[in-house]
Amino acid sequence: MINNKAHSTTKVSLFMVNYGRELRIEVNLRRKKKMTKFVKRMRKVQEEVVAALVRIQEEMKRQVDRRRK
Repeated sequence: MINNKAHSTTKVSLFMVNYGRELRIEVNLRRKKKMTKFVKRMRKVQEEVVAALVRIQEEMKRQVDRRRK
């Protein structure tokens, strides 16, 4: 069974991050138009995930640095 639940940090499911779509939606990659939409959607999802991870990393660093004083 595949877990399609959104991660608490990124608010996106790991399936969406890996494949650029929700689990039950089929994408026909043979058509150029759909491929272009797929690539754009993948880039957007990856950018959002990277931004969320950077925010969390900065928050974790701030918490750790506060304790090191």
